[in-house]
Amino acid sequence: MSGEWLKGSCHCGTVQFEVRTPVTPATRCNCSLCRRKGALMSPASAADELKVTSGTDALNLYQFNTKVAKHYFCRHCGIYTFHQTRTDPALRRVNLGCIEGVDPYALEFSVGDGASLSVVEGV
Repeated sequence: MSGEWLKGSCHCGTVQFEVRTPVTPATRCNCSLCRRKGALMSPASAADELKVTSGTDALNLYQFNTKVAKHYFCRHCGIYTFHQTRTDPALRRVNLGCIEGVDPYALEFSVGDGASLSVVEGV
C-alpha cells in the first residue's frame, strides 16, 4: 500500500477526494459497464483509504446486475470517480484518470474478467 495520499477529482472539480493506493498494477475490466466507460482503475484498497473531501452531495450512484458493486460519478460532469468492488464490498478502486499527476495512458494494465461475474445473461 502506498503511504502517500493522492488527490483526485472529477472533471468539473466538484467531487474531490484523497486516496491512499498504489497506482500499479492498473486494471481495466471487461464487464458491460467498464467496457463502455473505458476507465483505468487503481488496485483495490480498503474503504478507509478513500476520503471524499468535497462534493459528496454531487456523487450519484449507479448499480446494475447483482447491485453489490457501487459505481460513483459526478452528477454535474458525469465522470466516474471510484467504486466499491463487487468481489469484496470492503474494497474501493479509483479512476486513475482522476488522480492528479497520473497519466493513465503511460501505465501498463491487465484486464480483469468482470464479465464472468455477471449472473444475468448478457449484462
